[in-house]
Amino acid sequence: MNGQRAMEIAASPVMTKVTYNGIPIYIQNVDEKNETARIYPLHEPENEQEVPLYTLEEH
Repeated sequence: MNGQRAMEIAASPVMTKVTYNGIPIYIQNVDEKNETARIYPLHEPENEQEVPLYTLEEH
């Protein structure tokens, strides 16, 4: 996923289906400089992690 699209999804009030390793996630914020996103699995909001943007898939 590119940084611009990830930022659009993170800012949108509409939930977009995005996965990380096949797991549905929520994008909290995007670091375009480092090409990473702060995410958490929808079923585990306490499990925050920073991942490379290229590992995220929009469905």
